[in-house]
Amino acid sequence: MKTKTTLPPVSCVTQSSSTVRQEIGSPSHSKVGRRSFLKGLGIAGASLAPVAALLMSEGNARAQEFRRRFGRGVTQGDVDILRFAAAAEILETDFWVQYQEIADNNPAYRAALQVLDSDMVQYVDDNTDDENSHQMFLNAFLKSVGAHPVNLEKFRTLHGSTATGSTGKLRLTNLLHLNVDTSWYTRYRSTENPDFGDTSKGPVTIMNRPAISRK
Repeated sequence: MKTKTTLPPVSCVTQSSSTVRQEIGSPSHSKVGRRSFLKGLGIAGASLAPVAALLMSEGNARAQEFRRRFGRGVTQGDVDILRFAAAAEILETDFWVQYQEIADNNPAYRAALQVLDSDMVQYVDDNTDDENSHQMFLNAFLKSVGAHPVNLEKFRTLHGSTATGSTGKLRLTNLLHLNVDTSWYTRYRSTENPDFGDTSKGPVTIMNRPAISRK
């Protein structure tokens, strides 16, 4: 179980970012810098939560003022882009949640991740929280300007991993049978131009492979 701590003021995000830049330039940036960076991401992601709560408070005077200012001039095109972004964040949240459930609740999987990197479990937790805060913020803003929020629950039909730690809930994304196009690796190193019909073949073929523990 993760424990929630009291967040420092938002101004600390700037301080953390500055610290990250300094550490990236140091010889030990690969380890220390990453940890500071993750800490900064955690603060930045969590700082969106109060804003989302504000936007979703229909009777809140500050929320009404926010809607008055930003609702004016928001076009249908703006709404369409925001809805697309919200849908993408919901999908990202879905597959990060699948990693998080096992990383937090499967001792063997957790231990294996920590062999790769002692920060890996925290990395999974922070990314999951970030993606979820993004979709909450976007949907809250859409509601605040009178637009329909994005809800993909009717598409939650896929069965996920049955590994220890998984909740067994239906998923929006499939992490058990992945086909990965690796042609980008060759394409970006080639002098040929795909606009003129040139094609690239990836260095490896990844077909029907799991990206998460099956059981």
